[in-house]
Amino acid sequence: MLKMRQGIEIYVSTRPIDARKSIDTLAMLVLDEFQHDPRPGHVFVFFNRSHDKVKILYWDRNGFALHYKRLEKHRYIVPKSGQLHYIINETQLNGLLAGLNFEIMGDFYEIEYDKIF
Repeated sequence: MLKMRQGIEIYVSTRPIDARKSIDTLAMLVLDEFQHDPRPGHVFVFFNRSHDKVKILYWDRNGFALHYKRLEKHRYIVPKSGQLHYIINETQLNGLLAGLNFEIMGDFYEIEYDKIF
């Protein structure tokens, strides 16, 4: 689970990438595909062609960080709506990393039990 700072936007690319791409190449993809500077702290998510690997690029205070995850038996659910990228929230990102469909996940509100009992 990744913990994001307040005000961070999470961009998900639906266009598959070569999973061998390095940090520098992914940073160039961010400039080309999202028209964003990758350094302000936003998070960029990329999938490989077979959708069993995900790479997450983000700027961490003084340099780029790369989070990489490979599913052993399943595939990530990548929307086929025709959109090239999505903006999602932290709950959706954590669901995505768990292998869930991030499109149907929204914000879940914590139940305040002291108000119920």
